[in-house]
Amino acid sequence: MNKSDQKLAIIISFICIVFILIFHFNKNEQEKVALVYYKNELVKTIPLLEESQEYQVLGKNGIVTLESKQGKIRVKQENSPLHICSRQGFIQNSTEIIVCLPNQIVIKIKEKDNIDTIVR
Repeated sequence: MNKSDQKLAIIISFICIVFILIFHFNKNEQEKVALVYYKNELVKTIPLLEESQEYQVLGKNGIVTLESKQGKIRVKQENSPLHICSRQGFIQNSTEIIVCLPNQIVIKIKEKDNIDTIVR
């Protein structure tokens, strides 16, 4: 590589980094909600806000306590043999899911106005 090739590679790399940073910081934070299902039926819709909130949902083994804060949600307390649901921790993206089989509860995150695909 001669000096001209190196300069071109540096300029292209710089432009790519600038576009990535603009895309990352310019992304509008869409309002997110957590959808809580019990036996495949939607039982609660929880807005994921910055302040900490606790919610309770009735599961198969009793009350399941959910905690949401800073745009994330988790199972804080539940009744199950191994307490696997509460050990899963927080989720914050629509690609993550909490499945609590002993209590038959599923928690998904949905971003409002989220367009998956457009078919014409």
